Amino acid sequence: MFEDTNPRDLKELLAQIHSADSVLPEFQRDFVWDPSATRELIISIAKGFPAGSILRIRNTNNLFAFRAFENAPPLNGKRPVYLVLDGQQRLTSLYQAFYGVGDHRYFINIKKLLNGEDVDECITSERHNRPYAKRYTGIDNQAADLIAPLSILARGDSGFYDWMRKVSRILGGDDASAVLGLQDELQLIADRWIKTIDGYRFPVVTLSDNTDAEAVCTIFETLNRTGVKLTAFDLLTARFWHQDINLRGLWDDAKQEHPILEQMEIDPYYLLQAMSLCARKPPGCKRSEVLSLESDAFRYWWPKVVGGYADTLTILQEDCGVLAPRWLPYAAIPIPMAAIQANASSISGPTIGANRKQLVRWYWCSVLNQTYDNPPNSQAAKDFGELQRWLDGGDDPESVANFNIDRVGDLHTITFRQRALYRGLMGLVLRNSPRDFHKGALITGEAIQSQKIDDHHIFPDAYLREQGKSGDYILNRTLIDSETNKKIGKNAPSVYIPEIESALQVPSTASDLFESHFCSLSHLNADDFEGFIAAREQKFREAIAEVTG
Repeated sequence: MFEDTNPRDLKELLAQIHSADSVLPEFQRDFVWDPSATRELIISIAKGFPAGSILRIRNTNNLFAFRAFENAPPLNGKRPVYLVLDGQQRLTSLYQAFYGVGDHRYFINIKKLLNGEDVDECITSERHNRPYAKRYTGIDNQAADLIAPLSILARGDSGFYDWMRKVSRILGGDDASAVLGLQDELQLIADRWIKTIDGYRFPVVTLSDNTDAEAVCTIFETLNRTGVKLTAFDLLTARFWHQDINLRGLWDDAKQEHPILEQMEIDPYYLLQAMSLCARKPPGCKRSEVLSLESDAFRYWWPKVVGGYADTLTILQEDCGVLAPRWLPYAAIPIPMAAIQANASSISGPTIGANRKQLVRWYWCSVLNQTYDNPPNSQAAKDFGELQRWLDGGDDPESVANFNIDRVGDLHTITFRQRALYRGLMGLVLRNSPRDFHKGALITGEAIQSQKIDDHHIFPDAYLREQGKSGDYILNRTLIDSETNKKIGKNAPSVYIPEIESALQVPSTASDLFESHFCSLSHLNADDFEGFIAAREQKFREAIAEVTG
């Protein structure tokens, strides 16, 4: 069954994707990783850490239909050599990052590396159409700020050396000694980080071409139900066990005392990060900092952080529209908020309300300007310090002071692929007390779960396609229960809205119901898609202005 079990260079595996020698069997799910997961994988590779193995099968017998990796060149009739069975998410994310394709671009901040900062803080990402990404498409700006696109490493370290020579000539000019000095500095980065990336190898298991379909399906099913990840929470559980701290038991108690922790599917590691922010001077919540927590600090901060996290989730549900786990834009964004709440556990009176108002404003500015797209651990530590000073009467946090509605971007282009921003914008609807289309009742977290309320098209996609239009973006989507969505089908609004009006089971006007979703009933009844979209965009922008101040 096994053709070979040998390590392969990462650059070789990515080149095979680019040349269509490696593809995916059609039964593989779609690519789902977000930029933060890709960034963490790149950091692991830069550090030379193991990142799992790859399983593939030689494609001699055409056992399965296949397709190219997402954003790889089209197959154009080429017959691939390998089908990747395990490793799709990792390889797709790395291919997109190193070849500069897909929705995001990845960068290495060479200046920060030269200043001795951790590589964790020096790998960043940005959407391809944002000003930051566009700024660093040209070598002049890359040289000025010493920001290198990860795509220069697509085919190995030779790309970095070529970039290094160009940058040195630009910055050093006619001064030969200056050019050589810069090259010597950049060579340090090459020796420490670039060569590690260039030489990175994945263990690869290749099944032979005589492996039958049943065996492949069995292997694939087994792989996709047995993966277990060892977390920092597990490591601390083991370390604290000998100090009479039963971390798992404490976590079970916390969920029982504060059911919202389980309802919102909170990873207990995030509580440890909030605790690390509180316990460390200066604040920090990187993995190494969390793992170095002392038992005394843990005993003191654990109950405060548990209460602070529960309070934070309540604020997010009531003021920010985060009614269910999938509508939390960033997993890390509650961390500094919870640490602030833990620190303020003794505060009472009107100050509680004033602090809450400021935290909510900070949340919206941070989400809508996407400040947590890049290193979330350092961002959380930075925000924790700034929030503390702000609540004590100091300057506005940077995310509030520098909020710019233009960074939200064109609402006509924002789809669920921009997960965090999309969720944040949908949160604006959810905080508006929207009512469900089935009973006219208030949409709650419990209703989202029990009635299978999810986001769907308002002008149905099939209807728009028949009109030669497209509306698969936030302005044409809202939360609709599954039963109503089935009835809507591909009908025009003027057809399905009368049915909704006649079926409402509680006193409610259709106008109020649709307005609660930022929808203009008059445009819907007239099937006026363009007018509807323009009116809804205005509602969204008014809501953004309101929540960000």
